[in-house]
Amino acid sequence: MFQGGYIMNKYYAVIFISKRSEQDLEGYTRMADRMEELAKLQPGFINVESSRDSEGHGITVSYWESLEAIQKWKENSKHKAAQQRGKDTWYSNYHVQICEVIREYSFNESE
Repeated sequence: MFQGGYIMNKYYAVIFISKRSEQDLEGYTRMADRMEELAKLQPGFINVESSRDSEGHGITVSYWESLEAIQKWKENSKHKAAQQRGKDTWYSNYHVQICEVIREYSFNESE
């Protein structure tokens, strides 16, 4: 990620693409907020970005310093419980990709 005027040498992105079910919308929102707070406390966490459309299609991309950090997050007991609840209640489907970021650049009209 671009930090303080330089680009980190290597980092990873976990891309989570999902379709929400209509079940327990309030519970989902509470759990999503809790998981974001918990992820931010994990060693190796860099950032997270998320978006969902009105039909329930969403994408969340989290950024990590290492594959080991991603694996530890996947194995976190609270995260595992949330994953199971997602399978049982909140998602009709999802797809995960883990990618190494090899280049990054951006445009900002105001700069």
